[in-house]
This record gives sequence, structure tokens and C-alpha cells, in this order.
Amino acid sequence: MPKNNNKKKNIAIGAGVALAALLLGAASYSATKPDEPSSVTAKEESPSDVSADPQAGVYPELAKLARRDAKDPLSQGRKDAPVVLIEYADFKCGYCGKFARDTEPGLVKKYVDDGTLRIEWRNFPIFGADSESAARGAWAAGRQGRFWQFHEAAYAEGSKEKGFGGERLKELAKEAGVKDIGRFSDDAGSASAKAAVKKDQEEAYGLGATSTPSFLVNGRPISGAQPDEVFDQAIEQAAKSAGAGDK
Repeated sequence: MPKNNNKKKNIAIGAGVALAALLLGAASYSATKPDEPSSVTAKEESPSDVSADPQAGVYPELAKLARRDAKDPLSQGRKDAPVVLIEYADFKCGYCGKFARDTEPGLVKKYVDDGTLRIEWRNFPIFGADSESAARGAWAAGRQGRFWQFHEAAYAEGSKEKGFGGERLKELAKEAGVKDIGRFSDDAGSASAKAAVKKDQEEAYGLGATSTPSFLVNGRPISGAQPDEVFDQAIEQAAKSAGAGDK
């Protein structure tokens, strides 16, 4: 009997992920990611070419992707916050930078600081070697508790145009306040960094995501750097559904 229950659960999760793939703008859904990122039609998802209706479907199965690990340096907000926003993004993505500069700080002030929201970052490098290097550098900065500072520096206006080569990553790490640059470089080039980035990347591919940024808000897919009000509505509706009440 337990075996049958597990089978039903897996079928339900698969159905939820398939539907999410459609909402994330994928042309088709496949349970298997492409062999290489280069085989994906990578693009930046703009607000103008995607629908993110706050009334769109919510899939409880997808909410389970939230890790809620109190020690996760790529997250911010309370572990037990009623709402979790998962972001799949690339440091070479211009719209990801727009979200990081124009929208995310407001979400932190309005919802993270009051305990409503937790933000969990997932590295989703889809624009080649520079993207991969930046992702590993961000992970390495997180090993010294400076991920979000690195995130801010990497998404600053004009930063991505300078590339993310080895020396540039060190500059960003210093700007982010990473204390041990030697350790940072070792961590960024390590097998552990590669594995951590690959794990996040495969999670995004499994959802059918082919563009950045892509988001889940308590299991509600949102694609693109949407206007602030789209995220406000999704977060507030999720908070109400979770029993947090009106803000």
C-alpha cells in the first residue's frame, strides 16, 4: 500500500510540474533537461512578453521545492515565513538585474523584514561560460556569508558588461566584503561549487524553465521581471492562503 501511495504522489507532482512548465513559458515539457545549457534557447524574460496573472494556478507540489534551510547562505528571511519566493536567475541576464535593482529591495523591506517572506535564490546560468563562472563565484561568496552583497555588486548597473572572469570575480568579492579572497577563488573553482550550481540548474530545467528570471511564490509560477504589483499581489494572496491574514 505505501508503494501505491508513493506512485500516486509522484504522478501528482509530475502533473503539477508539467502545468508549471506551461506557465513559465516553456514551449514543451520534458522530465529530462537538455544535455548541455547551450542546447536550450536561452533568453531573458521581459514583462511585455509573458502573462503573470496573480489569479493563475497555484501548485502545492511546487511549494515543496522550498528548502527552508536556516543555514542556506543563498536565502534571506525567516525559515518559517509563510511565503517563499524561489528565484531562478542568471547574473548575465539584464532583466534579472532589473528585478534585483528595482523590485527585490522593495520586497525585502515590505515582506522579508516583517517576517512574511523568505527569498531563496537558485543559480540558473544559461548564457554560457561567464554565467557559470558568476554562479560559482556567488556560491563561493555565500560560503563566507557574503552572497547577497556579491549579488548586489554583480547586478549593479554596468557590472555584467565587464564580464565575470577570474580577476573580475575577485574584484566583486572584495566589493562584497569577502574577507578571504584566496579561499573564495578556491571555493569558486571547486567540484562542490560545480555540483551546487548544477543542482539548482537541474531543478529549473525540471520545471521546464528556459528563460530568466523565473519565480515560484508558494507554488505559483511567475515568469519575467514583472511589475512590483504582480509580486505584491502574489505574496499577499499566498500569505492569506497560508493563514497569515491581511497585511
